[in-house]
Amino acid sequence: MLSMTPSATVERDTAEGAVAGLGADLLTVVARLNRYATQRIQMELPAAQARLLSTIDAQGEARICDLASVDHCSQPTMTTQVRRLEDAGLVARTVDPGDARAVRIKITAEGNKTLNRVRADRASAIEPQLAALNATDRQTLVDAVTVLRRLLDDSPPFPRPGGSR
Repeated sequence: MLSMTPSATVERDTAEGAVAGLGADLLTVVARLNRYATQRIQMELPAAQARLLSTIDAQGEARICDLASVDHCSQPTMTTQVRRLEDAGLVARTVDPGDARAVRIKITAEGNKTLNRVRADRASAIEPQLAALNATDRQTLVDAVTVLRRLLDDSPPFPRPGGSR
């Protein structure tokens, strides 16, 4: 049986606390950065619709129940949100090849254009702050983005309810 000395336990607890603290700090800063960018632009669609469009883009074709699960809302709420995007021509319904009774939601070419404009507008809101950074700090952010992308790319996919794909 492996026993840990009190100092090893403290070191482990401190390391786990530092990771948990880093995660909380990272999520807080990213949320603030998102709010900062969103508040400083005039978005061409409501933030919730832009977020849903981004989710559909990231998920690929998805069932409404899967989108509702990802967004932590009810299926009727998600159906309403999808209908708004569909009415604007930003998403389309397709038949689910695994279940002819079900539909999948996919982003349209216009949806991609709109999403790219929203992303570019939001990025432009923080460009002045990024430009004011010194080269070392900018490189630190470039490196951090690379690490974060790898972290997300290496993460297991979001579990879909009922195993639907």
